[in-house]
Amino acid sequence: MSGSSQIYRSSTTAPVNIAVIKYWGKRDTALNLPTNSSLSLTLSQKSLRAHTTASCSESFTSPDSLILNGEKEDIQSSKRTQACLKNLRSLREKLEAKDGSLPKLSKLTLRLVSANNFPTAAGLASSAAGFAALVRAIADLYELPQSPEELSIIARQGSGSACRSLMGGFVAWRAGTKEDGSDSLAEEVAPVSHWPEMRALVLVVSAEKKGVSSTAGMQTTVETSTLARARFSEIVPRRMKEIEKAIHEKDFETFARITMQDSNSFHAICLDSWPPIHYMNDVSRAAMNAVETANRKAGKLICAYTFDAGPNAVIYYLEEHTHQAAGVFKSILPRIPGWEGEFGEMIRPNEFGSLEQKSLMTLKAGVSRVICTGVGGGPEKIEEHLVDEKGIAVPHE
Repeated sequence: MSGSSQIYRSSTTAPVNIAVIKYWGKRDTALNLPTNSSLSLTLSQKSLRAHTTASCSESFTSPDSLILNGEKEDIQSSKRTQACLKNLRSLREKLEAKDGSLPKLSKLTLRLVSANNFPTAAGLASSAAGFAALVRAIADLYELPQSPEELSIIARQGSGSACRSLMGGFVAWRAGTKEDGSDSLAEEVAPVSHWPEMRALVLVVSAEKKGVSSTAGMQTTVETSTLARARFSEIVPRRMKEIEKAIHEKDFETFARITMQDSNSFHAICLDSWPPIHYMNDVSRAAMNAVETANRKAGKLICAYTFDAGPNAVIYYLEEHTHQAAGVFKSILPRIPGWEGEFGEMIRPNEFGSLEQKSLMTLKAGVSRVICTGVGGGPEKIEEHLVDEKGIAVPHE
């Protein structure tokens, strides 16, 4: 196709990340600047991913649009999305100003189509994968030379934790100190290849939207929690150093201890907020109990729980401890969906009777599915487009 009807397209898949040192609290709400640094594991895209196609054409009538999972989203009134688009367009404009032969893509309407392969707003960091895919797809469409670190500053403005989904492996989000946010960015602590044996089992407690959104919850905590100050200024900076050292040394026991302590500390400041914020429930506590039981039986820390702003449990363990850690949950929950696929199929049920009856029954009644996954790589450019050659969104499966 030539002339005014040409459709420019680029497609990306981006991963979910689950933090082990939690981001909770903002020092600047407009720029999404955090009160503390955080650290996450990028999860394999074989299990969880956002797939986004960015397209533009002179034939598209304005304004910019986004279709997510088959539904049209209102991005005109979303300050976060607008901030991302504006930043990416201005980088493209600079390229066009330098090289007159480049097509003026920055002036064209964007048509964005995105699909997740997991429930949106189920507390599974869907916004992180979504904004990372959006930023990466547009950056590729615009052929921007910026590094993932530089793009992470833009993705952060869409969703704080999205900055960490622009890289694979073990990723830190440095809180930064500058008011303009130019030093609040993601950095790779270690690539997937450094510790590929790391596995994760997600127990999906309910796919319902959570009661208190993260954005509202964070501000309540910052304004009212008496414990939060110590977490932001002392506890997290110390833990970041400890866990980065544990990752570099592949010291799973230290990694596990800090992961569980930090999850508990995060939920403690939520409970210490006023009014108190409860993200965990009885099913979450039964999962903690199962992890503690498995560790006690092994005589050392072989698995670690962590909970984000919701009841879902994420359990980290090493491949060599699959049977002792993940096998426990497979024997309790053998018939729920999610055990298929390469990560799940290697888990053999581990029948052991020492988990007390109440926790067993609570898990059986409360977990709706599992997701078996492991540490994975960053965004990938793909040729499977969600916008066809005529510029029309491909029907959502």
